[in-house]
Amino acid sequence: MTYSPQNRSKEHQEACHKAEQMTAICEQFHITLDAIDWQQFGMQASVKVDSIEIASLLTLSRRTSDNLLRQIQIKLFEHAALKAIHARPNLKALMWTPVEVVQPQTFFSFWIVTMETDERVSIIESLKNGRRVYELYTLDGSDEQLIQLFGPMGEGTYPLGEKVTIQVRERQYTGEIRYILSPGKNPLIRKYVSKGSPNMSGKAYPSETVARYLVNCHDGFPHIVTQLQIVG
Repeated sequence: MTYSPQNRSKEHQEACHKAEQMTAICEQFHITLDAIDWQQFGMQASVKVDSIEIASLLTLSRRTSDNLLRQIQIKLFEHAALKAIHARPNLKALMWTPVEVVQPQTFFSFWIVTMETDERVSIIESLKNGRRVYELYTLDGSDEQLIQLFGPMGEGTYPLGEKVTIQVRERQYTGEIRYILSPGKNPLIRKYVSKGSPNMSGKAYPSETVARYLVNCHDGFPHIVTQLQIVG
């Protein structure tokens, strides 16, 4: 919506309502917003958490509750990662990857934030004193910690310590296998049919589960890959 001087009063009324509504939604998620200065900036007012700018009131008011939470999480994960590595000015995150861990844990969620420098920073989201907090998670190198995160050691074709090259999207990395996780769903599963038989349902190829590995490529938190991503 485009606002003009003639409907400034209407904008302020809407901004006040949206700010109150958004504040209440965030409180349900244990997130405390900074005061939103809708009186001065209307719907263009910045929404912040602990002085960390998330987006404008106008932008966030268009989101559902779940999408609003995710937008705030993304910004706070990025800020925590930048702070943890003492990042240079203007460095940004490129990718946010949730990590599936065994439950229960002392935190809500575990994410890997990949920076423009390719550094992978592990951040956990926890609840402390009734508020969500975002902090660096550091591996201490012990098997006990990995068992706590991923469960008992699994089995795979490649042994611990094996040096391998992995394919992650369009990039390749080289590192050592640090841990073997329990098998996961095969992300490359596909169907095939015989030529000339379009109505056949076909068979699944390859298998529906595949071994997974934690590969330390010395770029931050190790990569979690399937056996099909090991290319050398």
